[in-house]
This record gives sequence, structure tokens and C-alpha cells, in this order.
Amino acid sequence: MTESSLNRTGANILVKALQANGINNVYGIVGIPVTDLARLMELRGMKYFGFRREDSAVDAAAAAGFLTKKPGVALTVSAPGFLNGLTALAQATKNCFPLIMISGSSERHIIDLSQGDYEGLDQYNAAKPFCKKAYRVDRAQDVGLAVARAVRTAVSGRPGGVYLDLPADTITQLNNAPDQVDMGIFTPVDPAPLQEPSDAAVQRAVDLIKSAKRPLMIIGKGAAYDRAEKQLQELVAATDIPFLPMSMAKGVIPDDSKHSAAAARSLSLKNADVVILVGARLNWMLSYGDAPEFNPDAKFIQLDIDATQFDSSQKIDAPLQGDIQSILNKLVPAVKATNYKVDSAWLDAIAADTAKNDKKFATRIANGKVKPEFGYYAAIDPIKEYFEAHPDTYLVSEGANTLDIGRDMIGMQLPRHRLDTGTWGVMGVGMGYAIAAAIETGKPVVALEGDSAFGFDGMEIETICRYKLPITVVILNNGGIYNGIGQVVPNQLGPTTLDPKGRYDLLAKAFGGDNYFVENYQQMKDTFAKAVESGKPNIINAQLDPAMGKESGHIGNLNPKLDLAPLEAAEKEKEND
Repeated sequence: MTESSLNRTGANILVKALQANGINNVYGIVGIPVTDLARLMELRGMKYFGFRREDSAVDAAAAAGFLTKKPGVALTVSAPGFLNGLTALAQATKNCFPLIMISGSSERHIIDLSQGDYEGLDQYNAAKPFCKKAYRVDRAQDVGLAVARAVRTAVSGRPGGVYLDLPADTITQLNNAPDQVDMGIFTPVDPAPLQEPSDAAVQRAVDLIKSAKRPLMIIGKGAAYDRAEKQLQELVAATDIPFLPMSMAKGVIPDDSKHSAAAARSLSLKNADVVILVGARLNWMLSYGDAPEFNPDAKFIQLDIDATQFDSSQKIDAPLQGDIQSILNKLVPAVKATNYKVDSAWLDAIAADTAKNDKKFATRIANGKVKPEFGYYAAIDPIKEYFEAHPDTYLVSEGANTLDIGRDMIGMQLPRHRLDTGTWGVMGVGMGYAIAAAIETGKPVVALEGDSAFGFDGMEIETICRYKLPITVVILNNGGIYNGIGQVVPNQLGPTTLDPKGRYDLLAKAFGGDNYFVENYQQMKDTFAKAVESGKPNIINAQLDPAMGKESGHIGNLNPKLDLAPLEAAEKEKEND
């Protein structure tokens, strides 16, 4: 194939169309039918990052979308590879991360007649329920249009995942369309247009805020994604409205702000009379806004790009539809013009509850440092101290107790510096998110992992080492899912049991990274900063006591309980006989 004809292939048009839309990084796994497509990407100046599993690659692309506000792009092979990536595609859509997942696929005429193609699957229709939109490109002349539509769909309105189906024939097919300008490649005009709320909607919200005696602002990752930190910091400084950050919104307003109600979460939610939701949804993470977690008489103001989110769980008294920045550009000056200030009694109540809970928390941390059993508080405290001194470090976290305790302990001072399991609470995102954070930002990344969560995508350690990324993976190994002491039948390992003495750190050594093994607080303190500041890929295996950790972490109420006591007692009797 000559250079001239190569330029007219569907593959080349795809590459050029992505570049025309400012997309240069691609995360994926190659194989039939996309191997040469990935080679072409590199030859044309794109950066291709090869993974070990498709779900991790698609997770990385999704995280790239959140961090850059442009669609991240993932590339997978057909059928099994596509299916491996489908969970991550669905997760990106639920998390509102802009993503384009491109998969090679079988020819449609073979699929439609069920003729048994290699890795044959109707991927286009299979993807539809799990993303904002799916497109299939059957002609090379349509590739430029498909990319433009995918970009616009991914970033417009509520961002999310888009699936782009690329049959094998389209990859090598030549675009011979007469009189087509630039092979049909173009950049969509204003792909995510700004949307302002009406003046009446803003005034309705202002009136409700003015009436509030005990307001509370809940900041969600939508506000972080839309870069709303300056407006929100200005609003809080002017009004003294206390705020509660959701996990990936930590740092939009620094966690050490005196206006943070994070340590007084229960009191704030139960007593707030006006709740302002900024890029946050009343889903399971906020108990759907229901009592007793929330004040049953609370009024709600919600800022969201998608009107279908209003009234989803509670009546929204002042809905503000639009992108977060455009809403705040109108709302903040309007609120400031009223000279509204929060009643000092409300702030004093939150401050008192915060001080009480902080004291309890400090005691747990202090006790953890001296306990003979090495646990979560002692292991995470050096990480907490490091982030206080080095706020421009990125944190990725997953696990049950690891995630929950780490979220409470590690403060964030900058926006979009924390990524975690998100709206679905999906484990297995850690390595993909960490890789994307390192690549897209060039900054050091800490992946704080439970031993169970790490197991989902642990082979991406090889990817981290292969690309020599500045990622420190901290594995808190208590030998189990939740903990390692769940054995109830003498001759069987319990369902939650993993290897409590597993040397996960040796995985890093196997692929050329650094490895560390720690068994107490002092060793962790002596090791952590050194590991991060080396700039090298590394794993710290923190060997916790297997008894550390509670069932399901902070959300044990979601795990249905059965009365197993009679059966467990019977098993103990058998053992004693």
C-alpha cells in the first residue's frame, strides 16, 4: 500500500480525526483486528499506551476524560476484548466521565446471518444500554463524521461514554468519496455549549438561600469536572455557607477550610434547612435525601446540566439547569448582592461537632500508631502527612476500609487530585486511574489499595513499570475481602479470605520497579516519602493484622445479613466432637 492510498484508509482517517479534535493519547490492548491501527497511531505521532486488560485501559481513558475535560480514548479488540471493556464504559457513563471506546469488530453481514465469524458478536447493539450513544462506521468516508459525533456526544450535556464500532473492513477500506473536503475530517463547533439558567430560576434559588437559617452546600464531582472551584470558593468566603464535599470533589474547596462540614456530616445533614447540591446527585451515597439522614423539612436547590436529575429522589424547590460554571456565574453575584451571611449559631454548632469528632479521630490515629496490631490508621497516617506537605500529588483509592478510612484521613487541597470508585463503587479501577493520572498530569501518583481491590487489576503493575511511571502503589494487606478472619467451616477457607502473608510488593520487583515491605507504623513512616520521591514505579506492601477491617467498610448496611448463627454453632460443635 502506497503512502497515498494509506492516507485514504479508514484507519488513517480515524487517527487524523482524533488528532484534529485534540486527542493524542490512546489507552488500549491490541490484537485482531486493530494491531496495525495502533502502530499507525504511533507512526502518526499519537501516544499509545498498552495495557494488560481492557477494563483497565478503558478506566484509564475515562479518568483521562475527567482530568482533561476532553474525551479519553480507549482501543480494544473484538468480542471478548470489547466485553472486558464494557464494564468500564458503563462506569464512565454513570460517573459522567467523557470517554470514547473504540473496538474493532466483525463484519456486519456475517454477524447478521450468524455465520460464526472469529470473535463474532453484535457489539454495536450490545453496547447501547451501557453508554450515552453507540455508533458503527461501515464506510471509510464516514469516519471523520463519526469521530466528530462521538466527541460532541461524550462532552455535551451530562458527559459520558460513547462506543465507536469499527469493523475490520472499515480499517483498510479506502475513502474514494468524490469532492469530500479533508477526507471528511472536521472539528465540531462548540461541542459542549454553555447553558445558563433563566433569571427567574436564579432569583428563586437566591430567595431560598436568603431564607435559610442552616444552609449546607454539597459539592459533587460534577463541580470538580467543570472547574468551578473559584466561584465556589468565592461564594463560601462571602456567605460563610458550610460545605460537604463528595469524595471526588475533595479539594474544590480545600479540605482544611474552616467552612468544611466533612467532620460534622451527620449533624449537618440532619439539621440543614436548605441544601444546595452543586454537581451532586441524591443517589445512594447521599441516602437519596431521605430522613433520618436528612432533615425531612429541608428544601433543596440543585445545580445540574441534566433536568432529568431534578426530583429524582426528592422535590427540588429551586432547580438550576445548566453547566455548573454558567450557573455560578449568575448565582454567586446574585447571592453576594443580598449581603447574606449564615447565622453564627449554625456555624458554631458545626464547629463544635467538628472539634468533638476530630478529637475522637485523633485518638484513633494516636492509638493506631502504638498498637501492637498494625492497622489502617497507622498505615495511612504517613500518607496523610505527606499530602499535607505535598498537595500537588494525585491520589487514587479503592477498597472497602482502605477507601473509607483513607477518605476521612487524607485531606485534599487542590481540585481533581483524588479519584476513586465513584458512583457505582466499582473495585478494580485503581491501576487504570493511576496510570492515566500519571500520564495526563506528569505528577506523582499514589494508589492506595485494599488487597482485594488490587487483585482486580494488579497485572497493570507491569504496565506501570514498562512505562516507568511515577506511581507508588500502597497495598494494605489484611488478608481478605473486608478482613481475613471469616472462616466458618473448618475444612474450607472462608469466602472473604485472601492470603494474609502475600508479598504483593514482589510484583514490582518482578517487572523492574522498587518494592517495600512494612509491618508497623515506624516502617511505613520511614518508607512512604522515600518511595514517592524516588519517582520510580514501586509497591509498598503494608502487612496489616488480619483482624483489621469491618464488613463492607462504612456501607455495611447495604450488605444483607442472614442469621447464620445456628449453622455456625453447629459447625463449631462438629469441630469439638
